[in-house]
Amino acid sequence: MTYPRPPHPLPPGHTVELVTDEAAFAELAPQWRRLYDRCAAATPFQSHAWLLSWWRSYGSAGRLRLVLAREGGELVAAAPLTLVRRPVPALVPLGGAISDYGDVLLDDERGPDAATALAAGLAAAARTALVDLREVRPGAAAERVYARWRGPRHRLADSLCLELPALPLDELVARLPSAKARQRVRAQLRRLDALGVKARPVLPDEADAALRRLLDLHRLQWRGRKVTGEHLRPRFREHLVRAVGPMVRSGDAQVTEFRMADEVVAVDVTLLSHRLAGGYLYGAHPGLRERKADVAVMLLAACAEYARAPGRSTLSLLRGDEPYKHHWRPEPVPNQRLLLARRRTAPLLAAALADAAARRRGKELLRRRAERKGHAGGGT
Repeated sequence: MTYPRPPHPLPPGHTVELVTDEAAFAELAPQWRRLYDRCAAATPFQSHAWLLSWWRSYGSAGRLRLVLAREGGELVAAAPLTLVRRPVPALVPLGGAISDYGDVLLDDERGPDAATALAAGLAAAARTALVDLREVRPGAAAERVYARWRGPRHRLADSLCLELPALPLDELVARLPSAKARQRVRAQLRRLDALGVKARPVLPDEADAALRRLLDLHRLQWRGRKVTGEHLRPRFREHLVRAVGPMVRSGDAQVTEFRMADEVVAVDVTLLSHRLAGGYLYGAHPGLRERKADVAVMLLAACAEYARAPGRSTLSLLRGDEPYKHHWRPEPVPNQRLLLARRRTAPLLAAALADAAARRRGKELLRRRAERKGHAGGGT
């Protein structure tokens, strides 16, 4: 643990620290939990269990960068980051591509001083690197750090998330645009009931076995089809089981089993925070679809129940613009990418913006090519 010298004065009574050691990260768990509970904008992807597990599966030795701010010894702000070298040297959030939201933690009870101290700590820790905060949800704590940053900065759009209000399922059905759509969902619910599909929240001591079953079912359901390859790798399996078990015990996640008679036919993980519930990953036996059971309706019914807890206003469908999600008329909510530089690292900011623009042009070119192929195929 080091105490970097910030380039700007800290608010009175505040100090900043830089943690680069995994063992020290693990020991922070109780303090991290207290801070997490006092940051209303925090998502489950900022929980200590998720981040430490991710680091143990995906982190690179020597690259851990936890920027901490304290007031009178109490942890009041934290930025969980790792150092990357490409496309430019940058501090990026722990959690990587398997986390839908990136953010920092700020104690809501401490006012703006916590954000000011964390901004100063980030500037000191970055040194010759850019601070590149990806997948920042609107209203996130990182926006307060961005507002207090004293150097060059830039905001870009990042991935699209789709969100529903935290309503009971019958009210979500009532929001559908047509009587036909509403009738179809109700018929699907009756079909699930006729098949005898029952949802059961998994108890904490059952979570590890249920998660392994989820991943086995996930592999089975996608056999022979295009799937996110990372979800099939041993390191992801280790991470999910190691992270979600403690999160179930702390109330940051819920694992649900769906049974027909005595057989588990599906397992789902819903992640939970102060403001939202989000269906993260599921595995379902192909036999459900063969019996004409609508798995998406089944999962949403369970997730909607968890989203109704006091204080939760959002049922997040998380990242991805898949057509089946749009059946529910969700609101598109783009994540943000917040780029922060010091004056001496302003060229890195320019390079990152150029790289982002080139990637956007490349994606647009691929999209147009796919559209042309689709039109050509439709005309034959």
